[in-house]
Amino acid sequence: MKRVLVLVMLLSSLGSKAQTRISGKILDTKGKPLGGVSITLKNTYDGSTTDSLGNFSFTTTEKGKQVVEASIIGYRPFEEEVSLTSSALTLSISLKELVTELKAVVISAGAFVASDKNKGAVLNAIDIVTTPSANGDVTSAFKTLPGTQQVGESEGLFVRGGSATESKIYMDGNLVNNFFYSSTPGIATRGRFNPFLFKGTVFSSGGYSALYGQALSSALILESKDLPDRTEADLAISVIGLGGGIQHLAKNKKSSWGISYNYTNLWLAFKFNKYKQDFYEIPAYHQGDANFRIKTKTGGIIKYYGYISANKTGFRNPDIDSAVLKDAFAIENLNTYQNINWKDNLGNGWRIITGISYSTNKDDILNELEDANNQKQVITNPSFYAFKNFTLNNRAQYAQARVVLEKKMNGLNTLRFGSDYFYSNERSTYTLYDGSKFSETVKDNMESVFAEADIYLTNSLAAKVGSRLEHSDVISKWNIAPRLSVAYKFADNSQASFAYGLFYQNPERKYLPTTASLDYSRAAHYILQYQKLSSQHTFRIEAFYKKYSDLYKTSVNITGRETAVNNNGFGDAKGVEIFWRDKKTFKNVDYWISYSYLDTKRDFLNYPQAITPSFAANHTAALVVKKFVLPWKTGFNLSYNFATGRPYYRIAYDNTQSKYVISDAGKTINYNSMSFSINYLPNLGKTNPKVFTVWVLGINNVLGQNQVFNYNYSNDGNRKVAITPPSKRFIFIGCFLSFGIDRTQDAINNNL
Repeated sequence: MKRVLVLVMLLSSLGSKAQTRISGKILDTKGKPLGGVSITLKNTYDGSTTDSLGNFSFTTTEKGKQVVEASIIGYRPFEEEVSLTSSALTLSISLKELVTELKAVVISAGAFVASDKNKGAVLNAIDIVTTPSANGDVTSAFKTLPGTQQVGESEGLFVRGGSATESKIYMDGNLVNNFFYSSTPGIATRGRFNPFLFKGTVFSSGGYSALYGQALSSALILESKDLPDRTEADLAISVIGLGGGIQHLAKNKKSSWGISYNYTNLWLAFKFNKYKQDFYEIPAYHQGDANFRIKTKTGGIIKYYGYISANKTGFRNPDIDSAVLKDAFAIENLNTYQNINWKDNLGNGWRIITGISYSTNKDDILNELEDANNQKQVITNPSFYAFKNFTLNNRAQYAQARVVLEKKMNGLNTLRFGSDYFYSNERSTYTLYDGSKFSETVKDNMESVFAEADIYLTNSLAAKVGSRLEHSDVISKWNIAPRLSVAYKFADNSQASFAYGLFYQNPERKYLPTTASLDYSRAAHYILQYQKLSSQHTFRIEAFYKKYSDLYKTSVNITGRETAVNNNGFGDAKGVEIFWRDKKTFKNVDYWISYSYLDTKRDFLNYPQAITPSFAANHTAALVVKKFVLPWKTGFNLSYNFATGRPYYRIAYDNTQSKYVISDAGKTINYNSMSFSINYLPNLGKTNPKVFTVWVLGINNVLGQNQVFNYNYSNDGNRKVAITPPSKRFIFIGCFLSFGIDRTQDAINNNL
């Protein structure tokens, strides 16, 4: 028995000598211990799991060269070759966190994202179309966000002290010329495109991507929808017209096509709303579009969208220089837009995004001086009366070709590079009261190349670095525009971002052609942002500074037309913006508040010195509140927009001083407007309805608050007339029918 016991002890001793103890500690790259990490010898069962302090320990009988593995979800797997002997082995291991879209910081300085899927979104598609003050217009909805101005006398986005022409709008990567209906004096026109066309929207109020250019202030980037979920049709009937469309999905769900038509006539709306203008041609619009979508075998998609619009209107206003005469204005417009693009996977992490667009625009404008009986008057003394009789015929063609190559690197790291080509041909024919004509043509070819990289060092630290190079025939020079954004995510999931960039732009078409040798106008953006997002709350605060240089100065040429003469203009803009959205504090209530402070001055166009532009208010704010009452099947939406008074000036050329001077100046009254809408869903709760219905009642400026946007001056400057909205209120009543897909639950989930 003793011999057996000795033999067992001897074997145990030999076995213990054959084992090797492996121990150590596992930390992340910030030096914090990682618990729950699985650590093993590769292709063996020997291993352990770290405790809460990151410590581990296990033994193995393996000898020689082996591979130690360590892994945990969310971190890059670790492997290291070791040499095992009878001696204990101590390891110190550092695991690098995997960069994933779910956890990674979002680079968002200067940008608001509106999307149903993007985790950085502060608004989604339903939010946009149900904001009462927007009237279903994409750009109007963004006027409830910080950075935008409440300019009511002209269409466009006025952002952070920039004019409307300094904001550009893109659809699927291609520039959209004439996004808004053609201008009418003192009346802001709306966008041409249906907001339900788009699945995603990025509104960059500054610091936008190097993939886009020719915008000093901002870029609105729209992405159209892909294949519909199923075949569907819709019909809309309202006080301003009717429309309908169909989207047909193929049985194999690999392709779709769609068409729609809308007719708008404001005759009935004029019965509800009293207008200050005398409309002798009631505004009427015909709009049709078509699209198709095709999925490729490699997971890509081909998308086509085509649009045609025809409209005309005419109205009279009292002539500002006379007590008895009238100014009659009429415009007839025809606009087309075609856009086809292809996105596809090329393999090995490569992707191609390419597109071609072509658009045309035709404006026929007539202006007449008329007497009390609406008869044309040609008065040559004083001569300025005669020049109120004219016709202007504008013809324009635009085209763009674009290709972007994208390479996915490790994690979320991505490299993009590509090229753009733009072509424009614009011709204007101006006919004076005596029949004499002046024609001008401006053509431009612009080429650009760009490159941009998304660099994720960790889930908490990322950067977007890029640059853009452009050449324009109009300027006949090259420019280079570097862009940089950096974002850092804190432990509480809040984040801070910084963005910098240079942005260039050609002169406006109306100041061309010119004999002057011009350069690009330029703006440098500096943006600092703090943001915290959760499923129920959004908080953003952003500070910015913009430095303008080489802005265009203008003067009147021998034909009496204002043209660009040099790049001696300059200016700056700085401010602070705050956005807060809350879906939790009040039961079943969703609301957001935005506030902007802007301090800006610029010397450009015919300004005699650096002054605050007439389109810029120091303080703007907006409140949007939405509540859905389920038992009533009804949503209630309210928005309130506020802005302090904007400056106005009479700038005229003083022959005695041989320069432009300000002969009158002041500030308008504060801007206030409350809008309200009600959405009733009668089919809610019914079993298998064939038609899904939403009734809408909307009232803009429901309180009838007085609004003054600017002032017009008489020729001698002795009289000024306030520019005010066409009507104090606008009332909309409509019924929207959907066949095939129930959209009501989307409306409820998003508080309508």
